Formats: sequence, C-alpha cells, structure tokens
Amino acid sequence: MATIRDLVGALRGRDGVDAAIVLGRDGLVIDGQSVPNIDVESVAALVPSIVSAADEFGRDSTHGNVTTVILEYARGIAIVSVLSSEAVLLVLARTDANVGSLLFELRRNRQHISSLV
Repeated sequence: MATIRDLVGALRGRDGVDAAIVLGRDGLVIDGQSVPNIDVESVAALVPSIVSAADEFGRDSTHGNVTTVILEYARGIAIVSVLSSEAVLLVLARTDANVGSLLFELRRNRQHISSLV
C-alpha cells in the first residue's frame, strides 16, 4: 500500500514540480520534499491562512468550502489541495510544468490521497 512518502515522492518527481508538501491544517509539515532553495517549513506555515481566506470567500460567495486553490506567480504556480479537515497538500510548480495534467490527477485521486493521511 502506498504511503504519504510515496505520494510526496511521486509528485515531486513530476517534471516541473519543485515541491510537494503534505501538512496539517495548523501548518506543520507531515511530509515534504523540495528543491534545495525552498524552505519547506516556512512555506507550509503560510498555507493555513490561504485555506482560511479561501474558505471564508467560499462561504460568503455561497460556493462552499474550498477544495483547491491555484496561485499563479511570475516564476511559478502554487496548488493548495485540501485533503481532509486535518490535512492539506501543497505543490509548487514551475511555469513550464503541465499543471492541467497535475490538477486532473489531484482531483481524480483526491479521495485516495486523503486516505493516506
């Protein structure tokens, strides 16, 4: 059976992915891998505020709780995927990554991924 470490490794191994981090809703890292210049702990600590703001927006706009947040920056893309009430997946990708394929896989396998946490 696959583990969280297997999931993180598989995501990090995709072309264009610089980091894959599974974290608690409190921002503490459960498991993560990244290129050397990314501070996994610092990045993970910022994610809960993103999820909280997105949840608030979803409630106020009557869209419900957030499942995925995509943030596009000048040098990359951040994908925040809520796995459960306790865990979140953060994927940091370069602009040349096949984000469409990645999003499809994350959406299709969300239940399976959340069962690993």
